[in-house]
Amino acid sequence: MYKGQSLYLTRLENGIVELCFDRSGESINKFDVRTIDELKAATAVLHNALAQNTVAIKGILVTSAKETFIVGADIFEFVNLFKLPAEQIETFNADQANAFTQFENLSIPIVTAVNGLALGGGFEMTLASDYRVFSSTAQVGLPEITLGIFPGYGGTVRLPRLIGAELTIDWIGSGKPQTAASAQAAGATDYVVEADDLRTTALDVLHKAIANADEWRARRTKRAESFEIKPETLAAARAKFSPTSPQLPAGLAAIELLHQAASQTRDKALKMEAHAFSTIAKTQAASSLVRIFINDQVLKKKGKTEANLSRPIKRAAVLGAGIMGGGIAYTSAIRKTPVIMKDIAQKALDLGITEATNLLARQVQTGRIDKTRADVVLASIKPQLDYSEFDSVDVVVEAVVENINVKRSVLREVETAVRPDAVLASNTSSLVIADMASALTRPENMVGMHFFNPVPLMPLVEVIRGPQTSDVAAATIATYARAMGKIPIVVRDCPGFLVNRILTPYAIGFLQLLRDGADFIKIDKVMETFGWPMGPAYLQDVIGMDTASHVFDTISEGYGERMHIGFKNALKVLVENGHLGQKTQRGFYRYEADSKGRLQKHIAADTQTLLQSVVAAPRDFNDAEIIERTMLPMILEAARCLEEGVVESAAEIDTALLLGLGFPRYLGGPLQYADWLGLKHLVARSGHYRELGSLYTPPASLITMATNDKTFY
Repeated sequence: MYKGQSLYLTRLENGIVELCFDRSGESINKFDVRTIDELKAATAVLHNALAQNTVAIKGILVTSAKETFIVGADIFEFVNLFKLPAEQIETFNADQANAFTQFENLSIPIVTAVNGLALGGGFEMTLASDYRVFSSTAQVGLPEITLGIFPGYGGTVRLPRLIGAELTIDWIGSGKPQTAASAQAAGATDYVVEADDLRTTALDVLHKAIANADEWRARRTKRAESFEIKPETLAAARAKFSPTSPQLPAGLAAIELLHQAASQTRDKALKMEAHAFSTIAKTQAASSLVRIFINDQVLKKKGKTEANLSRPIKRAAVLGAGIMGGGIAYTSAIRKTPVIMKDIAQKALDLGITEATNLLARQVQTGRIDKTRADVVLASIKPQLDYSEFDSVDVVVEAVVENINVKRSVLREVETAVRPDAVLASNTSSLVIADMASALTRPENMVGMHFFNPVPLMPLVEVIRGPQTSDVAAATIATYARAMGKIPIVVRDCPGFLVNRILTPYAIGFLQLLRDGADFIKIDKVMETFGWPMGPAYLQDVIGMDTASHVFDTISEGYGERMHIGFKNALKVLVENGHLGQKTQRGFYRYEADSKGRLQKHIAADTQTLLQSVVAAPRDFNDAEIIERTMLPMILEAARCLEEGVVESAAEIDTALLLGLGFPRYLGGPLQYADWLGLKHLVARSGHYRELGSLYTPPASLITMATNDKTFY
């Protein structure tokens, strides 16, 4: 009856027509413009056939020929769509959503068989049918909130009329996928069956619907009417989403849309949805979160290239035990890469095994793995005091003390114990890879592998290429990081690498603010309200004041005047007076453990007194100036890293800062944020602060881009 590139219509027996989604040349189905155009065309064929009565059509079965049903919209299309004026977005989206409505309006019953993931637009497609039959392995949901938007193909309209307002708010607001069982309990599906019975059951349901027209018509009528949203449900939802709405407005906007549309008919509610969607699509959060998704896809594609270049990794080794070594060994072993953990001291080995044991115990306690699996993982970590069996490992991660001479000695020693093709990786946060590799006979096999603390939790790993590092060695360590469940970013060797290099100007901007009379408590409050998980003062307390001061000094030395602090700063004074942060329970703030042993932050009465020697007369900076003076240096350094080729793309810089620092997600990363602000604006604001030094001088590439109206994306 109809055949497109994404779907087709086939006549079955007894007046049934099957609409099958089967995207040509791809493993999944998705709703892009082409697919929706084909849905319109197929629906028109059905409407015409029914109107002219040329073909006896009694019911529609909706299926998928893929392992999943439909995974959602084509998010890559959102980039250009969201650049349009809101009025054009509203018109476009209303037209797209109307394809679902026209299909729903067919004068015959519709049954959808969901065989796998049905997310976003895929789930909304199922909501336009009269009955739903799910495979027991199916998962459905509306994850649009994770992209800074809410459903735009009728999800806010049809779902509450099916499962009620309270559950709809939860499903849309969380964005979490729902199992077939939870969907059935909510009333989002009529039947859940085993995969082998899905088609037979769906056809049986359709035959029964054909025989009982009153029932499916009553269901359809209900979906077109208003629904109730209780005042207490509305109040609870507003209270939940209001705190995050300044940065992430989609949640609260969806609540208000549901409230306003509850009393309306389906068609009026759909118009309201299209209008509200166009407004939310123009927000900073929507632009940034879509960009984050696309950047993630870019990195996954790059990962496939690296995997093809990588040497096989069957066994690894960690040099240096303790907490860090134990965390690395655990992270490798739990992802099924067995590991040797070597140290020169039994006490350190014991500490490393204890760390791995404790981490596994938490996994068992939370139900993520069982005791048998935990025992297998622990047995795959082999602690030892010598280099026996090192000739069997493919990669070695050196995690000894952060001292260049010690690291050079250890790496030179282990190089003689491993195979010639084994890759050596140093877990260093600040030391130059070239300096370590110069001690080796095979410097091409030397790579940096900078884990972020705590190793099991932090997703980012910087893979640092020295000047002699081979493509194969870098790709092998990047692939090993992915095998450990991490996201690697390959970085060129330079002081501070990428994340800490970009963090340093942010920290210097903060220290300059303190020097000029700003209150660190206000700075923290402003930056946390802005979206950071913690303000810069609190961050130094968490890192450790002595550690932070040493790292910033080391990195600053590598970049000359631009990062030269040039004044006695708050970190130095606090370190001199024993305020090292949380580890001494004194830093910028004072810390006390609560009943569960967690450190709670309090005002430290003596901090302001200590800082009087390095802080000018108090001055009340406004929020905008605090934000600019800390964020501008970070953005400019990120642009400079791209200019210098520290990484290959803006996507890698933004992803690294999001994962490694907790950069506010609604900003998308420093370079996505730069695009949002406008590069001409950035150059102008940098000029405003030129008196503060070259930290605020834009790189030449940024000035050129601004002049030529270019963007990073």
